[in-house]
Amino acid sequence: MKAWLLKDFGLENLHLEETATPQPKAGELLIKVGAVSLNFRDKAIVDGIYEPHLVPKPLIPVSDAAGTVVAVGEGVSRFSIGDRVNSHLYSRWLDGMPGPDEPSYCFGSPLPGGLAEYMIIHEDSAVRAPDNMSDEEAATLPIAALTAWYALVDFGRIEAGQTVLVQGSGGVSVFATQIATALGAKVIVTSSRDHNLQTLKKLGAVAGVNYRNSPEWAEEILKLTDGKGVDLLLDVAGGDGINQSIAATKAGGRIAQIGFLSGQTTALNLMPLIFRQTTIRGIAVAPRSSFDRMNEFLNEHKIRPVIDHVYPFDQARQAYEHLAKGAFGKVVIKIS
Repeated sequence: MKAWLLKDFGLENLHLEETATPQPKAGELLIKVGAVSLNFRDKAIVDGIYEPHLVPKPLIPVSDAAGTVVAVGEGVSRFSIGDRVNSHLYSRWLDGMPGPDEPSYCFGSPLPGGLAEYMIIHEDSAVRAPDNMSDEEAATLPIAALTAWYALVDFGRIEAGQTVLVQGSGGVSVFATQIATALGAKVIVTSSRDHNLQTLKKLGAVAGVNYRNSPEWAEEILKLTDGKGVDLLLDVAGGDGINQSIAATKAGGRIAQIGFLSGQTTALNLMPLIFRQTTIRGIAVAPRSSFDRMNEFLNEHKIRPVIDHVYPFDQARQAYEHLAKGAFGKVVIKIS
């Protein structure tokens, strides 16, 4: 098969080559990959800043894939040849709370990912892809949509009428806006681009703040919430901005710490955290059971992924470059 292989850190070391097509063992599915989508995690792995000690070389990168089962190993019962499935990042996290070693069993590093014509997924890890979505659409779900869902529903327990703040306009943020709106929440968004704020409002957001024009953006959020702050904040930026996130969240509110676009370390001001009694929870996607529930919700509410651009298989590097510059929604690579 053809596959993109990461030989060393750096995008220049990602090469399209011929490699052996994997064969399914007991309990495994062989998937003909239809499409994959890129997440910041995928870029960080290529750049060597995401758990570099866990990255094998060569590596077939990219965790999020959708495709069709074309062969099965002995004993497979959950899926049949011809079924369309999604990969699930944490291949062994099926339900409940995560185990201590979930990162050791992630697709796209250290396990081979989906940037290839075929990939192996264990039947217990695979998720049935939504019937009303193309492979390109379904490929956007495993990290971006599921992270938003888990932060809002399993952690945030958002109810109709509550207020959610969503940072940025990447994949997680766009899905969070759509899902929170469908849940009946009031969504406030932040972005450095007024055009993106307007587009997010069309997806359901009730207000937006340009953090480039308003560097002390937490003050603007307080104005929009009668001085109280939001019930739940999805922080994708990380870095020292966490202090503004605390200020923008109501007393006793919750912060879902999802990303680290602005840095993996922070100088946390403890006193506001203590006095506001804020809960901060790290969110690293979700178990497969949550994925199954989310897909039912997406079908019920007819939520469709927002895709910025679809690249052909031989332009994977250009897709990574697009992600690095910023995207509204998801960047997708069509495999077959």
